[in-house]
Amino acid sequence: MHEISGKVAIITGASRGIGAATAREFAELGATVVLAARTLDQSEAIAAEIWAAGGKAQAVACDVARYEDVANVVASCREIHGSLDILVNNAGVIEPIGPLAESDPELWGQATDINFKGVYHGLRAAIPVMVEQGGGVIVNISSGAAVSALEGWSQYCASKAAALSLTRSAHEEYRERGIRVLGLSPGTVATEMQVIIKASGINPVSQLDPSIHLPAAWPAKAIAWLCTVDAAEFDGGDVYLFWRFSIRSSTTAGSAKVDVSPRLEKSSSAILRRMRRMILPERVFGRPGANWIRSGEAMGPMSLRTHCTNSLRRSSSPSKPAFRVT
Repeated sequence: MHEISGKVAIITGASRGIGAATAREFAELGATVVLAARTLDQSEAIAAEIWAAGGKAQAVACDVARYEDVANVVASCREIHGSLDILVNNAGVIEPIGPLAESDPELWGQATDINFKGVYHGLRAAIPVMVEQGGGVIVNISSGAAVSALEGWSQYCASKAAALSLTRSAHEEYRERGIRVLGLSPGTVATEMQVIIKASGINPVSQLDPSIHLPAAWPAKAIAWLCTVDAAEFDGGDVYLFWRFSIRSSTTAGSAKVDVSPRLEKSSSAILRRMRRMILPERVFGRPGANWIRSGEAMGPMSLRTHCTNSLRRSSSPSKPAFRVT
């Protein structure tokens, strides 16, 4: 039996992508899932699918930019299901994409209300409940953009950096009270967000071959594992999910060739020397040999990928995933 079996989890942005995959994964592992999303019809369809498969799910309308919505979801969850054991702050948007000086202040602010204030709203509503019941886990979905500036992504980079600071702050304030707070940076995942990024044509991420994006099921499984006590040592920071590759003048990411410039090779080697490799428990992905990489450096996989983009070639199948923590 998985450790989250019997737990109650709220997942925001659960109508699609990583949120929907996480809801399915949690339900399969025996958790009761509350799918919170603005698009209620889509989340209701996923909840119905989960019930049909023998799981337990509830779909609720929620705009994370509104604290009242989030607080109501938390209160309803506790009233109906008796507790709130896990919160996955997943809701997020990539737009607006474009030069900072040409951005629409209103749209920029609306996106920040989702990506940053939405995380705050989740923390603010869930932590008092978790403290009262003696513990809980909160996973904030982060991004390599939190630590790597990217052209055209001023809103996304800034809001994700702010959300990472919230993860660290909440950890410092509530770790002694049984609340675990940590983040997952999943890398590039095959979701609707990548379609929007591709269409923008801005910065190297938009030039990535769609075949290299991770399936949403991978971060979903990682999130489930992060909710177990085995992952407690990673609390208070971001864990990075990315394809394992070595840093050489000519290296390999899966079966895709990557030519690394001497400057990147030198800086990456300095960072990699500080890394400590660990074995990822087989139960996370159901396969042995994946690696955990832990680092004190604030550098995610995105920073490597954006430098290596131009020479990426199509990969027939992804390599085994690995993790890094900052």
